[in-house]
Amino acid sequence: MKLETIDYQAADSAKKFVQSLRDTGFGVLANHPIDKALVEKIYIEWQAFFNSEDKHDFLFKPETQDGFFPAEVSETAKGHTVKDIKEYYHVYPWGRIPQSLKENILAYYQAANELAEELLQWIEEHSPADVAVNYSIALPKMIEGSHKTLLRILHYPGMTGEEEVGAIRAAAHEDINLITLLPAANEPGLQVKGQDGEWIDVPCDFGNLIINIGDMLQEASSGYFPSTTHRVINPVGTDMSKPRVSLPLFLHPKPEVVLSSRYTADSYLMERLRELGVI
Repeated sequence: MKLETIDYQAADSAKKFVQSLRDTGFGVLANHPIDKALVEKIYIEWQAFFNSEDKHDFLFKPETQDGFFPAEVSETAKGHTVKDIKEYYHVYPWGRIPQSLKENILAYYQAANELAEELLQWIEEHSPADVAVNYSIALPKMIEGSHKTLLRILHYPGMTGEEEVGAIRAAAHEDINLITLLPAANEPGLQVKGQDGEWIDVPCDFGNLIINIGDMLQEASSGYFPSTTHRVINPVGTDMSKPRVSLPLFLHPKPEVVLSSRYTADSYLMERLRELGVI
């Protein structure tokens, strides 16, 4: 199986995109409204930030989860024992952001949120009637004004060959949220697990936008849209020493949104964070 890149501006883009999400849990869009030049500026600015000692001035606060997370507190994916090889910064509009980096990153946050609302509208319009009837409110309304939507700026350092045995940049996992938006990082490595158990490379051409289903939309759609396992593998050969910056936006519903008869968005998130050992 291969993931097809869909032209956002094509007449049948919504239908093809939602079908791709249904089949694979992932969709890849080209010619979308997110400004490539803005993304490129952000990559450069934040790579410089991660290379500096300034990052330690913004160490994350456990109670708010905003700020800089160094490699030693990086995540261990559910079911794994070795930490991922990464550090990252959590951006919320209400959180702490270095002043010199604020303008571009908040412009991106807003643009990506607006596009996400449109894509959730596509998903709702192309959900079968017996699936859509389970949505407690319109999908775009679930994220409207949400303070929980998280922009994570990930930094995967260049590999040195001294990494812990079994460690990779991001071990196989699923996302917790509704959908995730990710501008292609210009470096290969992102893979999605097909229904046959084989790993499929996600197209990483710069300018593509990669979208995947999270557990909350899987829950809200009674499993119709699959939250698919994905990972970021380590580079090989000449690419080993290249660092990689990545900008996933995790679209979270407002806490009170009802996902299903079993969960609100808040109860689901808390359960998963406890499983991950974050809280």
